[in-house]
Amino acid sequence: MALSKSKKNEKVKQLASELEHSTSAIIGTFTGLTAAKDFDLRKTIRAAGGSYHVVKNKLAAKSAQGTKVEKALQGLKGVSSVAYTSGDPVALAKALSTWVKDNAEFTFKLGIVDGKVINVQEIQSLATLPGKEELFSKLLFLINSPATRLATVINATGRNLAVVVNQAVEQNKFEAGAAPAAKAEAPKAEAAAEAKAEATEAAAHVEESKAGEQPSGAAQPENSTGSQGGAAADEAPAEG
Repeated sequence: MALSKSKKNEKVKQLASELEHSTSAIIGTFTGLTAAKDFDLRKTIRAAGGSYHVVKNKLAAKSAQGTKVEKALQGLKGVSSVAYTSGDPVALAKALSTWVKDNAEFTFKLGIVDGKVINVQEIQSLATLPGKEELFSKLLFLINSPATRLATVINATGRNLAVVVNQAVEQNKFEAGAAPAAKAEAPKAEAAAEAKAEATEAAAHVEESKAGEQPSGAAQPENSTGSQGGAAADEAPAEG
């Protein structure tokens, strides 16, 4: 049954409002698709954040005018359906590609992503890419990774330093290092003290020598008492 003009306009407006904010779409065709499989296909697309409609080609072209998916909906022929989304185009491509593998009744015609029309092979390539959520997770990991590694290194360095210091203290390595130094300084101090003592003693000897010397040619004092006593001793006869 042919649609009336008012019905057509209504459908155009409804589809246009849905396509207005869409950034990507995948157009397909099918033959012999059962109602059960059609329901399963729509469910799969909704789970990927998209919407799905079987469309009349002329109405689809008119509805898409002025939207980002307009180029993909111009000049369509045969039976056409459109799956579209304003979210992740990779998620939509993955969902449809997976579903199509088990349902040969459905095939791709073309697609469009951010105003760029892509062919069937490119749709399949799109399905192999990481989705937005996966990309965001990897990006966050890369951003946080250097800071995390830096914090780990700093913490590990602090812990290792503390362990080394504690071990050195427990093994008395700091005292052992000071003791040899003290021992090495002791002989030097003793040697300096001995040298100083020797110098003092030598100076004392020099002073004593100066004090004990007499001028040459000076008369030696006579000990008259000693001399007289000696003479007397020589002259006195021995008692018998």
